[in-house]
Amino acid sequence: MDSLGPRIKELRLEANLNKAALARRVGVSDVTISYWESGAIRQIGHERLVALAQALDCPLSRLLEGGREHHPAPLILRRQPPAPWQNSTAGGIEIPTALLSATLRQDPQWHKECYLLTPAPGDTFDFLTDNDLIAVAPTERFRQPGLYLVEEDERLRVRRVSRGDDGSLRFSKQHDDTSYAADPDSRLLGMLLARWQASAL
Repeated sequence: MDSLGPRIKELRLEANLNKAALARRVGVSDVTISYWESGAIRQIGHERLVALAQALDCPLSRLLEGGREHHPAPLILRRQPPAPWQNSTAGGIEIPTALLSATLRQDPQWHKECYLLTPAPGDTFDFLTDNDLIAVAPTERFRQPGLYLVEEDERLRVRRVSRGDDGSLRFSKQHDDTSYAADPDSRLLGMLLARWQASAL
């Protein structure tokens, strides 16, 4: 644990966060972040370590043990942009071809790399519930009708996306059968390829 302080600083810089931004995400003061990074405070409670790992978009094991290699771990999906993979050093995973639709398997532009995401506690998204795990492939192009992560009204949202008769993109919400024209400022960020729901064991 002696190297925890420098590792917190390294991960904070990788995530392009200043101390104040990290402090807000964790729920502590920026002075506390300074103390953690300098090693002046060596004991950090488990809840704070979990919150710190989530705020830094890294697995808890990487925070505690270091090392660049990390196993695929879900990134935290928040309502506030940017998309989780846009400010993270986390690597993607290669999704099995069997999970792709026939249309996507035949798409020559398709990149199989995608990211595992899970909603942040307290952030709600249409089509997702707490603790869902989703595989999202970054794309700014409409590939086929389905669920997409979109930036709309300066927020990240999950919308069902289709093409209208005139070729324009149409969005729909979870409990609404009607679709509406996508605002020109809205943009596609990624397509949801798979979703796993947490079940009570």
